[in-house]
Amino acid sequence: MHSDEIIFTIFIIFSGAAILSTVALYARQTLLVAYIGLGLLMGPSALGVVQDHAFIQQVSDIGIMFLLFLLGLNLDPRKLLSLIKDTTLITVLASLILAGISYLIAITMGFSSSDSLIIAGSMIFSSTIIGLKLLPTTVLHHRHIGEVIISILLLQDLIAIVFMLLLHSKANGESEGLMSVLQVVLTLPLLAIFTFIFSNYVLNYLFRKFDRILEYVFLVAIGWCLSISELAVQLGLSHEIGAFIAGISIATGPISLFIAESLKPLRDFFLVIFFFAIGASFELDIIADVILPALVFAAMALAVKPVVYQFLLHKLGHEDAGNAREIGFRIGQLSEFSILLGALALNVGALGERAAYLIHVATIITFVASSYIVVLKYPSPMAISDRLRRD
Repeated sequence: MHSDEIIFTIFIIFSGAAILSTVALYARQTLLVAYIGLGLLMGPSALGVVQDHAFIQQVSDIGIMFLLFLLGLNLDPRKLLSLIKDTTLITVLASLILAGISYLIAITMGFSSSDSLIIAGSMIFSSTIIGLKLLPTTVLHHRHIGEVIISILLLQDLIAIVFMLLLHSKANGESEGLMSVLQVVLTLPLLAIFTFIFSNYVLNYLFRKFDRILEYVFLVAIGWCLSISELAVQLGLSHEIGAFIAGISIATGPISLFIAESLKPLRDFFLVIFFFAIGASFELDIIADVILPALVFAAMALAVKPVVYQFLLHKLGHEDAGNAREIGFRIGQLSEFSILLGALALNVGALGERAAYLIHVATIITFVASSYIVVLKYPSPMAISDRLRRD
């Protein structure tokens, strides 16, 4: 993509987002739908104003990394480890229940057993962006809810990585795939140990010494986030896991609050691009063929997933009924990983084209519907009601 095209694309995204966001606010609609709608309108399958969807998607992924970096900055490492222990069984049981129901639905609809397995796997994940972007971080009550949600999402990310490595093993040989899974199990704790040691003995020293030079602090924080994200990928993990570990490693540092506040505008810049990319990836010409099964799976995710997590969190996690219900609704959608898993399975020949499109369409439907459910029902930075709007 040439520099002129990049500038034009950024112009279209942010000028269009400003106009549609104004309309959405006057119509008392959520801004996320405005961003996705703009991407759909300007993307290749509608007006075709923006053609290079792959480039936009790569840029937008930086927003997810910054989001998880900032979430890490707001969490106590010891409390998070305790929560992960508490939510591991819940996440595994919920995943098995949701995958089992999805597999039966897919088989009933006439999909092959291999397609049904991939569809079932894609249904267990929840969106990091929807689950956390719509969560207030400055209200104490929601910090606990946020910690529970992030522990579940991190476990889901690890499951997703294992799934993707197993799909790679189909293309590269089974023994190589099993070695990749073992590599993840070994490298995750090593990455965490390295980041915490480096942070305690190097970063915190530099932050204390140069804390009055805010430009330097801002620069080092971004460099730390991106460096650990890239290191995580080189070790067989994901950018998102690396960014989260980078954030939590400096959460107890001397100026973590300043870093969190200063990075929020940068995070939001890239997240606007992320939601535009989701809309731009939507292919209108495939809707007629997959809309009915996509609606069925979207309805299953929106209706069943919140109930499953609510029940397990209340009974096994000892969350009170109100918190368990809210957490269930906040993670009651499909995920960016669902789309990625479907695309990867299609590329290695493990999934049919119709099933891959079904996953894509169902995911976008749940993004939109879940956003409305959360902003209408619970406190959120993007709530339509003034009473529910919290940053």
